[in-house]
Amino acid sequence: MAIAAQVTRTAWRVAILAGMDVTGLGWCGTRTEHDQQLARFYEHVLGLRPVHSEPGLRVFELPDGRHVEVFGPQFQGREHFDSGPVVGFAVRDLPAAVQELRDAGIELLGEPGPTWQHFRGPDGNVYELVAS
Repeated sequence: MAIAAQVTRTAWRVAILAGMDVTGLGWCGTRTEHDQQLARFYEHVLGLRPVHSEPGLRVFELPDGRHVEVFGPQFQGREHFDSGPVVGFAVRDLPAAVQELRDAGIELLGEPGPTWQHFRGPDGNVYELVAS
């Protein structure tokens, strides 16, 4: 177990040292059984603007144009969002950044989307890279 943790820390350090060009936070999503309550909180307490709604999915827009998404348990897809909110780091060159994760031995989740790639961080949580 200690060896696996050391390998993960080393791989993560390699990814950081590679100089991935992160430009900011690019996205946030949460899969929850309390999707209706969370959506109401985002809209009525935080004042986020709803921009899309379908069964099991609500999308809200932040003032900078980025999105926050709420996935209900019935939504087909994003089942790997199993450890809490998923934060997306915006990067200038998504294919290069994904390759840096691969080279560092970071676990990629699924295939890259047109503008994103999910991965599991060394803390066991799911994160993503988002094209900026």
